[in-house]
Amino acid sequence: MINDVYKTLAAPSEGIFKDRGSRFIALAFPVNTEEEIKSILTKLRKHYHDATHHCYAYRLGAEQNIFRVNDNGEPSGSAGKPIFGQILSKNLTNILIVVIRYYGGVKLGVGGLINAYRTASSNVINNGQIIEKTVDVFFEFRFDYLSMNKVMKIIKDENIKQHNQRFDLDCSITLSIRKKEAERVMDSFKKIEKLEIKILN
Repeated sequence: MINDVYKTLAAPSEGIFKDRGSRFIALAFPVNTEEEIKSILTKLRKHYHDATHHCYAYRLGAEQNIFRVNDNGEPSGSAGKPIFGQILSKNLTNILIVVIRYYGGVKLGVGGLINAYRTASSNVINNGQIIEKTVDVFFEFRFDYLSMNKVMKIIKDENIKQHNQRFDLDCSITLSIRKKEAERVMDSFKKIEKLEIKILN
């Protein structure tokens, strides 16, 4: 069976944890690509340019097979792993958590750091809203005006999400269909004459 449901955050969220003068600002973002993650990290490094460390972890994909942890100069395993551990504990994906540390002058030790990064990450997830999303496949359909009623009937019957549409002598429409339903729904569309189907993702 196709796994096409995953849990992620509805919107960015923020959390904070303090220990012996050190401040740990946790920021979580729903993300879809590694390019998006790079862009967010670049912006955060500029915004919090005076911070001591920018540690992070992320996981991508419904299969949850793309992930990375980064200690950013903290002792190995004391920052990225505890952040990632919170992502795993809530079974989230398509999420980036960055914990920005301002050093307070007192060393916390590895145990103290693990606790700080774990707690800050837990706070930021709890402050956000976890939602379930489906993996959708995007299709572009091209068809002539005479076929429009047949196309629109399937869209209505299947309650399919529409994105871009252009209705003229030659019509085009972009639809997103839940992955596990896509093959069955495509069979219905393929019965319409002169309908061209292009997969967009």
